[in-house]
Amino acid sequence: MPKALLVLEDGTTFRGTGFGYPAEVEGEVIFSTGMVGYPESLTDPSYCEQILVDTYPLIGNYGVPSVSTVDDFRIPVNIESDRIQVSGFIVSRLERLPSHWASKMTLDEWMTDQKIPGMEGVDTRELTKLLRTRGTMFGLLKVGDDLGSDFSEVQERIARVSSRRGMGLVGRVTVPSPVVYGSGRSPVIVLVDCGVKYSIIRALLAKGAEVVRVPYDLGPEEILGYGPSGLVLSNGPGDPKWCRKTIETTRALIDEGLPIMGICLGSQILALAAGADTYKMNFGHRGQNQPCIDMRTGRCYITSQNHGYAIERATLKGSDYEPWFSNANDGTVEGIRHKHRPVFGVQFHPEATPGPSDTAFLFDEFMEAVRRWQN
Repeated sequence: MPKALLVLEDGTTFRGTGFGYPAEVEGEVIFSTGMVGYPESLTDPSYCEQILVDTYPLIGNYGVPSVSTVDDFRIPVNIESDRIQVSGFIVSRLERLPSHWASKMTLDEWMTDQKIPGMEGVDTRELTKLLRTRGTMFGLLKVGDDLGSDFSEVQERIARVSSRRGMGLVGRVTVPSPVVYGSGRSPVIVLVDCGVKYSIIRALLAKGAEVVRVPYDLGPEEILGYGPSGLVLSNGPGDPKWCRKTIETTRALIDEGLPIMGICLGSQILALAAGADTYKMNFGHRGQNQPCIDMRTGRCYITSQNHGYAIERATLKGSDYEPWFSNANDGTVEGIRHKHRPVFGVQFHPEATPGPSDTAFLFDEFMEAVRRWQN
């Protein structure tokens, strides 16, 4: 088995055993606290160009299901996009002999096929504590037989990558041209694809809608040309402030009175369109166990999350928006809603996959507003 090396931008190094495809990649090193769902997480476009550290100690034990199985709308059912999105994957222990009735290949085989390097035999607890204390860092992951020993050039490369933090990632994961699912259904929902998970499309189709998936930079006139009764701003990678065209389009469509739902990055775009601000979190929220409190009722929901940016609460003051959900661990804003219009955004993933579906009712709430608009 090949060797593996991780070098962080502060000079910290970790050595282990390689798996997957032998390669050298750079990216933001982040961690997720999820216990299951690695096929979904690895294919989530929100992880684009990141090196993912899984804190659960054993990964790969149920293998990888068929990635070619599709539903009635020809949407793959076991993954969240058409490829693995992470740059690299780091685990404590990789299970090379999985056991599950639906397993079609091992995680090692899948990552090799997708040309993604992986690293095991790492003290992921120590690595996670480091990222929690010093904050998310960029790093270089190298898998191969000859790792070398001079890291001076590596540090320069990491610094160059770090300077482009969050830049232009949405453009790499958006759909190149509009795609229609469930043609002829009603109502019509336009989904602005900033790196959407397949499960969000499936959740909207389950409500009987026709879903028009459009590129993230499509203008408001083109969107309105589809005759939508609602708009969804999807999840996605990177800094929301780089989505300038999406922010401008969202602002224009809010003025149209159209029902709008933002998810994850979409929620941040909604806040920026409202004149609020966003900021880079120290280490973000990633996993399926984030408690969020509905500030109207006081009820707490366990949510699935994957984000490294958040809405600045103070900048909502004086706007037409109010905080809706709050993170029970750190008090960060997890949801906003317009005071007078059917417009809201949540930082977590109500479609889950992986994770709990406690907040799936938000799709019902959105669709109720859509049908009122339609009628």
